[in-house]
Amino acid sequence: MILVFGGTTEGRKAVEVLEEAGTTYFYSTKTGEQDITLHHGQRIDGALDEEAMLAFCREQGIRLIVDAAHPFASQLHQTIAQVSETLDIPAIRYERIYPERDPEITWIDDYSQIPHDIHSLLATTGVQSIAKLKPLEAEGIRIFYRILNRESSMALALKQGAGEEQLCYYENPKDIPVEADAILLKESGLTGGFQEKVEAAQKRGMRIIALKRPETPQLFTIVNGPYGLRRAVEKLLPEFYPLHSGLTTGTCATAAAVAAVLASHGDGSFVAQKNRPHEVPVVLPDGETIYVPVSYGDGYASVFKEAGDDPDVTNGLEIRASVKPSETFEILGGEGVGRFTLPGFDYPPGEPAINKAPREMIRKNLEQLSIIHSCVPSGSKRPSGSSGPLSITISVPEGKEIAKRTFNPRLGIEGGISIIGVSGIVKPFSEEAFIESIRKCMTVAQASGSERVVINSGGKSERFVKALYPDLPQQAFVEYGNYIGETLKIAHELDIKNVALGVMLGKAVKLAAGHLDTHSRKATMDKEFILHMLQETNCDIDISKITLARELWELLPQDKLQPFANTIISHCAEHCAPLLPNGSLTILLIDDDGQIYKGKKVKK
Repeated sequence: MILVFGGTTEGRKAVEVLEEAGTTYFYSTKTGEQDITLHHGQRIDGALDEEAMLAFCREQGIRLIVDAAHPFASQLHQTIAQVSETLDIPAIRYERIYPERDPEITWIDDYSQIPHDIHSLLATTGVQSIAKLKPLEAEGIRIFYRILNRESSMALALKQGAGEEQLCYYENPKDIPVEADAILLKESGLTGGFQEKVEAAQKRGMRIIALKRPETPQLFTIVNGPYGLRRAVEKLLPEFYPLHSGLTTGTCATAAAVAAVLASHGDGSFVAQKNRPHEVPVVLPDGETIYVPVSYGDGYASVFKEAGDDPDVTNGLEIRASVKPSETFEILGGEGVGRFTLPGFDYPPGEPAINKAPREMIRKNLEQLSIIHSCVPSGSKRPSGSSGPLSITISVPEGKEIAKRTFNPRLGIEGGISIIGVSGIVKPFSEEAFIESIRKCMTVAQASGSERVVINSGGKSERFVKALYPDLPQQAFVEYGNYIGETLKIAHELDIKNVALGVMLGKAVKLAAGHLDTHSRKATMDKEFILHMLQETNCDIDISKITLARELWELLPQDKLQPFANTIISHCAEHCAPLLPNGSLTILLIDDDGQIYKGKKVKK
């Protein structure tokens, strides 16, 4: 069982991550005022001191604590750390993402360090800080307190001695509701609106004073985003998720590149083994940081692809990166990395098959190490002996052989695998990843110049429809799996004018009933609707004992096959054609023997 301390944006995100498991957990807030929906979580409200927290963890069998509370809830963090140590329960701190500290801001460690040479101050540090700021008023500093616009906050503010004329309320982080010389902020990170408040104060010419966030207890496992949280939970409490996540090839290549640069002298040679990092930080596209284990060979760093429980032929592949000086920063494809041979990708034919997202990941991660630019700030982490831009070569020794078992040959990617990944993380059986692969295939199909794009559910149906369109290039055939609706939406977005949809009866009866995602967890065979379609066809057969839609082919009289197919196709078109408003759609109903029943071309 997991116990989460929330009440924050991070708490809300933690809920989203944990809900994916479909497993019970507890969600605790101090006040109970956060509006949040829990499906598998059980909510508990009210402050827990150390004794109460120890008792709760023992009684409920808590085996992991997630601290997603406000960064300035110091006492809670310390209590969680103490309970974690006492009960030997691992603890995760879901931290915020913080921008670098601006030297133009006055940074303080506590309220006693607030400069006394100001005349007025807008304090945005919360209602609990009012008592700590009251002594400044005795010195003649006029203070306004910006608090949450709720009754409990207003009552507490007045109780601590604030006057009603001193209170102003949060509407928008960018709003400055009063005139003051200076503003006092907490280092609350990106989700706390820190940057917006700073920018608003700068526009008003206000002096900015920021209270540094407290240090996190060392025993916490630190994460700062949803992917990192999931991976930490998978590691510390593996049974919580029935399926585990993995890393994209893009993240693996980025980690290898970071490790190669950190371990390199800059001329291709590496520092001593003991000085090479065994794991490196990788900043994902959403801004969060995860840590990836790395290893080393002769002149390269490598990461072994971890697919988690996603069925991925690249699982376990070694992805390498090597580094050498260059005139300009560049990312090259080495052994086992394919090359684009067709248009329709992020880069033209001839370029290594490293997509835009992973290239940006590599560039940005190395940029954060101040490695790309020839002029490097003092104290930055840079390979000794490196005096200019670097060339990064990504290679996959087994990539050429593994690529034969992927979609790459169909997409015109030759010589190896492609380095891909949008989010940086692979969720098992990820709907997002599958739809993204459909989008890429549709883009290539469009770029092939084919007069028609033929979408189908898989290998069997594709073999049948290929016989109908023998002159179309391989790239014109795209598998939609179960995502018929999403595929047609992509066709519309890409302005593809002529689409043929091949569908077998099992998916067709679901589609005819309006289910644009035909996965069994989303839609089941509706016998009542099938009876309705049979009535439309003037066909009276007993379907009470069928368990699979394809059994209909054996029950239907020969003279009713085409009329029933027409009825199904008509209903399918009713739901599909509106998704392709600027194009024409041909629906092909396929039986188990490859017979194709062709509906009329539908133009919305």
